[in-house]
Amino acid sequence: MSSTSATVSAPDRVYQHLKNRILTGALPGGEMTSESEIAAALGVSRTPVREALMRLQAESLVRIHPKRGVLIAPIAPGEADDVFDARMLVEAHAARHVAALPSGRRDVTLGRLRDLLDAQESAIADGDLEVYARRDADFHLTVISAGGNQLLAGFAHSLRERQQRLVAGGLARDTAHAARFAIGHRELLAQLEAGDADGYVDLLEAHLEMAREVLA
Repeated sequence: MSSTSATVSAPDRVYQHLKNRILTGALPGGEMTSESEIAAALGVSRTPVREALMRLQAESLVRIHPKRGVLIAPIAPGEADDVFDARMLVEAHAARHVAALPSGRRDVTLGRLRDLLDAQESAIADGDLEVYARRDADFHLTVISAGGNQLLAGFAHSLRERQQRLVAGGLARDTAHAARFAIGHRELLAQLEAGDADGYVDLLEAHLEMAREVLA
């Protein structure tokens, strides 16, 4: 078989399925489940489920309690503050680099950001907050990746998943905030289009403070 799914191992499929459900809030923090429940739902044996859960535990997304079950790890107190503080540091640095790029190179990044904003607004119109949360995280990751520092870009990838989970959980409580975030992204993009790094950083600080209040 030539399909991609045929080449992905059972543990990997279970891992990706569970991780996606955790990041999107379909498996909310604090919920208990078990190897047997997951195996039955996915139609697999408990062995790949156990392997997947071990990986997720290493990423602090679940906690395995022998003979009791599996706890979906709640978002830790203060995690939102930590994520947004880190985001501010790395994204402000990257934005200054992007704003100073030659126009041709900067236009490539701007085009990607416009496409992501269009996708965000389409997701909001469709009521698909799972897609919105992914595109929201992708917007900021695109800016950081364009900053030219591969170490910071790698760090931002780890922040992306934490951010996605925070956004998904916050929007589940009040979906009207998604439109406010998208407007903020349009304003941030306008600063990069103008090559105004200071303007971007000022708006980013306000944008992240709003997100901190909404999602914490």
